[in-house]
Amino acid sequence: MLRLALGNLSKLSRFSSPVSLNRFSAAAAAIPTPNPQQEVYFNKIFINNEWHDAVSKKTLPSINPATGEVICQVAEGDKADVDKAVKAARNAFKLGSPWRRMDASERGVLLNRLADLIERDRTYLATLEALDNGKPYAVAYAVDLNMVVKCLRYYAGWADKCHGKTIPMDGDFFCYTRHEPVGVCGQIIPWNFPLLMQAWKLGPALATGNVIVMKVAEQTPLTALYVANLIKEAGFPPGVVNIIPGFGPTAGAAIASHMDVDKVAFTGSTEVGHLIQKAAGGSNLKRITLELGGKSPNIIMSDADMDYAVEQAHFALFFNQGQCCCAGSRTYVQDSIYDEFLERSVERAKARVVGNPFDLNTEQGPQIDEEQFQKILGYISTGKREGAKLLCGGGVAADRGYFILFFFFFNLHKGQKVQIVSLIFGPVMQVLKFKSIEEVIERANDTQYGLAAAVFTRDLDKANYVSQGLRAGTVWINCYDVFGAQSPFGGYKTSGNGRELGEYGLEAYTEVKTVTIKVPQKNS
Repeated sequence: MLRLALGNLSKLSRFSSPVSLNRFSAAAAAIPTPNPQQEVYFNKIFINNEWHDAVSKKTLPSINPATGEVICQVAEGDKADVDKAVKAARNAFKLGSPWRRMDASERGVLLNRLADLIERDRTYLATLEALDNGKPYAVAYAVDLNMVVKCLRYYAGWADKCHGKTIPMDGDFFCYTRHEPVGVCGQIIPWNFPLLMQAWKLGPALATGNVIVMKVAEQTPLTALYVANLIKEAGFPPGVVNIIPGFGPTAGAAIASHMDVDKVAFTGSTEVGHLIQKAAGGSNLKRITLELGGKSPNIIMSDADMDYAVEQAHFALFFNQGQCCCAGSRTYVQDSIYDEFLERSVERAKARVVGNPFDLNTEQGPQIDEEQFQKILGYISTGKREGAKLLCGGGVAADRGYFILFFFFFNLHKGQKVQIVSLIFGPVMQVLKFKSIEEVIERANDTQYGLAAAVFTRDLDKANYVSQGLRAGTVWINCYDVFGAQSPFGGYKTSGNGRELGEYGLEAYTEVKTVTIKVPQKNS
């Protein structure tokens, strides 16, 4: 067991003063103080409810992005480990196995029990998430963990409610459908919301009776591995959930191309989504759902509540260090209020609290790793060289760790938009001016992505008109980043296919079987 490696993190000062409009300030009073000196308990591969070293014996470092220091070494899974995990999952899915014979209602009991255990260990998990991912502990506790528990409980309720129909078929036949599990589901989750994305994948797959081989991001393996042990403690049979830390080109590719994997669910970049689709299609034509990138338009109409719109637009972009697939990274503001909105937004950004993730006042922690850190700085430099105007932000915010001060760009021409908007996954906001509704709808849709969008206006007729014109899987009206386990999420165009969450999220994990029975006729 390993002590959490905080190093000199406690010496990191905050880089700004607290602000009054902190979205989570109301919940902060109820957040328990973290104990970063607790231990890291699990750093191996989880297969068949047991812990294993990698077949290769390789390890990878889990790094604290606030300090750049290694927290611990974690087993590095690859194809050989995926093969072991798929075999265990396939055995757990055999007809007559404990999992296949289990009552559907009992699957719901197990999911609720897992939610109970996560609630029990919520402070520890939030601490570990902040350490491994860099997001503020207060956000991990109040937002991420809250949504994890709600997601698992929601799908626990669905476990015994997934059923087919009786169909009035022509002729002397009785026809009905069954909703059956797909089988072995490969699930590949990202690093920006490790616990939450794990829950989004586990919930619907387990509720419908599937078995899972999950690859967790190499940057953030620790909380997923801790949850693996809670899955065992909850009473899930061996082989039902198997979790492998590893790299995409090795472990991830092995899952996508494996002939005994029936379905792949991936959350991550559009670039990698294309690779997974190609690998999966070249094996056994397995079913695929993809939740991919997005550069979402956030439209501020001239009649919007200014104070509220400024705060929501700030949150839409900067939440989670700007590392959200649906971040409102293209902020369109109507020309009559553009200057005022820009001025107020810059002042709000200057008051943003960047620093130690374990300070309860912190709004923004470090970027996830050195690679993302350098990419963002490089794109910012490119934008400045091309003449984009920088309104605030000063580059690196600390002499250690991967902290970046927020940036504002405006007056971008078309070429700059392609270079900056399409590539940055971080705390950089662009504020763009528009005149008419027709113009902003066209510009909002002028992208390969279609994950999310938002409209701020007091006129709901106008909001509904714009929302119908936007080609995006989610449209928020007078709000942003509002998620519920009940409402589906997914994208248009290259932002992916399929939906997660809600009843729609169950469809990706079931096969529909039609059963037709000849009805004998009595002799007259």
